[in-house]
Amino acid sequence: VCLGKTGRNFAAGMSGGIAYVLDPDRVFADKCNMGMVELGPVEGEDIDELKGYIEKHVAATESTVGADLLADWDNSVSKFVRVMPTDYKAVLEKMKAEEALEATA
Repeated sequence: VCLGKTGRNFAAGMSGGIAYVLDPDRVFADKCNMGMVELGPVEGEDIDELKGYIEKHVAATESTVGADLLADWDNSVSKFVRVMPTDYKAVLEKMKAEEALEATA
C-alpha cells in the first residue's frame, strides 16, 4: 500500500503480489512501468483487504493520511489504483477455476 507519491518506473520487475496506490490526481499511470503489470480499480474483496491494511497502518503509526482516508472510506477507495502483475493474475485465475471445478466434482 502506497499512501504517498511514487517516483517513475514503479512496478519495474514486479512479478507477484498486489500493490494498492493512492492516486487522487490520476497521474500514477504515467509513472508506472507497464511492462509486467496492469492497472485497475480496487473492487470486490480487495476493498476490505485494502481497508484492513490501512486500519493496521493507522493503529501502528497514527497516520493522519490513513485516518483521513478511513473517515471518508466510501469516497477514498475510488482514489486508489490496484497494480497487478499479469503473470500473477493468470495464476490466481487458474487457481480459482480449479477450485470451482473441484467444488462441482
